[in-house]
Amino acid sequence: MWIIVAYDVRTEEAPGRRRLRRVAQVCKDFGQRVQKSVFECQVDEMKYEELRRRLLKEIDDSEDNLRLYRLTEPRDQHCETYGLSRTVFFDEPLIV
Repeated sequence: MWIIVAYDVRTEEAPGRRRLRRVAQVCKDFGQRVQKSVFECQVDEMKYEELRRRLLKEIDDSEDNLRLYRLTEPRDQHCETYGLSRTVFFDEPLIV
């Protein structure tokens, strides 16, 4: 399944900047950045639960915002992109 992770972390103070880096690193472990605070992740149900658990551990509920969206399959029929798009489909053959 395809998941969109969007987050907004309060960064006025040093702890917020650290949280922001940790949230981004968790997202990088599961997917690819498509905008500064938006990641696309292709995961199965078990990986989704791990992603969710790790992200919830990093954010501060009183200061930050985290949203997880499940995209309807097939993704290509429900997702339009314009401008620079560097999506890598990891389940397709890599051509070098």
